[in-house]
Parts: sequence; structure tokens; C-alpha cells
Amino acid sequence: MPITNLDPTVALIVVDLQAGTAANPTAHPIADVVARNVELLAAFRERGLPVVLANVTGTPAGQTQYGAGARAFPAEWSAMLPALDQQPSDLTVSRATWSAFAGTDLDMHLRALGVTQVVLAGIATSFGIESTARQAYDLGYSVVVAVDAITDPRLEAHTGSVERVFPALGQLDSTHAIVALLETSRDTSDEISTLG
Repeated sequence: MPITNLDPTVALIVVDLQAGTAANPTAHPIADVVARNVELLAAFRERGLPVVLANVTGTPAGQTQYGAGARAFPAEWSAMLPALDQQPSDLTVSRATWSAFAGTDLDMHLRALGVTQVVLAGIATSFGIESTARQAYDLGYSVVVAVDAITDPRLEAHTGSVERVFPALGQLDSTHAIVALLETSRDTSDEISTLG
């Protein structure tokens, strides 16, 4: 379902656009995904809206079919991509979980800022993005997924999240549509403050 409006205090959460994950094969060209994330970052920062850069620095302790957990990734693997142009005003969330909310103080920070809606972008669709979307929804945030600003190592996993999971958690739309709504919201706010 395309987005119809953005809340006055909407935050952008960019998930795991870091050296290690961006170096992996992806279903969509990573350069295009990064470019759309950069576009979203610029639009949110220009309007003084909250920006969250989330990276993953390891794995939790649970046992999986891939082996034992509780391992740390090298710092260079977890480093944010330079293209994100990390700013002092950005909130950085480092974690060893799939969701940007799990085991972090992200929810506390967003609530302190009055955030009621989150826009998600980054990688990987069926891991960090989906987990963060699920938890954001459970926490009561309105969820928007920038569908052309996300990707996954496997196309079928990406498609499964986009077609079956995200519609039950929120709204999906393009980077262009989200940025256009930000423009409309700003124009409306400027108009109201002029009239007031």
C-alpha cells in the first residue's frame, strides 16, 4: 500500500549499510540501493528530522544451523559506508541482533524525540529490515518501507518480505514518493506558519 502521509515527526532508519554487508552479493545493484539511501538521508537531514544509522557488530549467543553465536565482527566489517556521510546529529545504533530495536535504546531515543513513524531502508530485506519493521510495528510505530532502497542477498527472500510481510506491518513506496511527501509536508507547514 503506497504511503498517503508522513507524520510530523518521522524518523529514517538506515539498516546495516556497512562495509561487510555491502560487499556481499545482492539481488539488486548495491550502488543503486546506496544512492537511494543517500537521497533519503539528505531529505531527512535537510528538514531536521531524526536519522538513525544502525550497524551490526556481531551475532547473539544462540545456536543456529550455521554454528555458535556470540561472535564479534571486525571493526572494519561493521564500519558505516562513507557515502552515508555520517553526521554528528545522526543517532548511531550498534548491535549484535537483527532488529535495530533489540537490545538497544533506540525506542527510548525515538520516543524522547516524539517520533511516531519510521521509514526503513538499507540491507538486508529479510533480515535486518524485516526484523526492525516487525519490532517497530509491535512497539506502535507507523512503518514505511522505502522499497527501492532495500535489497537482500536472495531475490526470493526480498520478494517474500516485500509481498507477504511488509504489507501487514505498514506501507511501501519508492524513495521518490517519500521525498515528495516530505516536500509537501514542509510546504504545508510553511504555509500554516505563514498564516498563523
